[in-house]
Amino acid sequence: MKSKKILLSGVQSSGQLHIGNYFGAIKQMVDLVNTNEYESYIFLADYHSMTSLTNKEERLKNTFESVASYLACGLDKNKVNIFKQSDTPAVTELAWIFNTVTPVPMLFLAHAFKDKKENEIEKMKDINVGLFDYPVLMAADILLYNADIVPVGKDQEQHVEYAREIAGKYNRAYNTNTFRSPNSFIQKEVATVLGIDGTKMAKSKNNHICMFASEEEIKKKVMSITTDSKLPNEKKDLDENNIYKLHKLFLNTKEDEALKERFLNSTRVPYGYKEAKEDLLKTLLLYFKDMRKKYEYYTNTEKGRKEVMSVMKNGAKNANKKADEMMKKVRKETGLDF
Repeated sequence: MKSKKILLSGVQSSGQLHIGNYFGAIKQMVDLVNTNEYESYIFLADYHSMTSLTNKEERLKNTFESVASYLACGLDKNKVNIFKQSDTPAVTELAWIFNTVTPVPMLFLAHAFKDKKENEIEKMKDINVGLFDYPVLMAADILLYNADIVPVGKDQEQHVEYAREIAGKYNRAYNTNTFRSPNSFIQKEVATVLGIDGTKMAKSKNNHICMFASEEEIKKKVMSITTDSKLPNEKKDLDENNIYKLHKLFLNTKEDEALKERFLNSTRVPYGYKEAKEDLLKTLLLYFKDMRKKYEYYTNTEKGRKEVMSVMKNGAKNANKKADEMMKKVRKETGLDF
């Protein structure tokens, strides 16, 4: 039987997810993994989070909620190994080995440093080494499992390019072909999901709508969506309509056309923004109804919490088995083991 290709993806452990996260990446990831065409590994990037977060309770809470969120969104626990990055300590050992073959100038070209020069020390004094070395750890994340494909957004493709380059540098340095070159799997382009203020949805802007917040919190956010001052009986501009741009994410083609018709023909049949927001709220709550129930189960019941922990434990066990096989070979190649 032909072995499956290996899929590897890292997930930022940022706790509760918002609808921008869902439509921008999670939905596609769940669909891809659940095809069962790949041997799938998804890690919660808690080591990476340490470059900016030092609160341990928040890190643990974020990690748990992220796993619960992915399971609630439909990720099949029987088709994926999902685990904490820190539960596979071999990744930091491999990152150190990669550090010894990675030239410093290469890291200065990473996204976080592309606009900086080596002599601009003053500007860089508050940047920690972990952030600078982030691409090397990411390469170790990918290459430790010899991933064939790495689903990423277009803006993250450089991580996979660095992994390919570092794999080549290691292979040449130790005259081997241990690490194969991973390929990016660029996810289908999704239009930028706008927040309630009309700019890109992000927690840092507090313009996001959390999928698993209380109904009252979601209602408050939806009813706060920025609009222009047009009256119910005035024609609405869809290009400037934040309510429409959010609502259409949940609709099929027929439903989308019907919503457009309501906005564009509101001179004949008045359709005000208050009513439009109420319609969006109904659609949003209905769409996420089952997912919200599952999230409540995973986070607010003892059985559910144990299930999440069990999923991570099993995922880590399988990931470590694969990681240890790789590191056994690497340690011999580099003269760390006899």
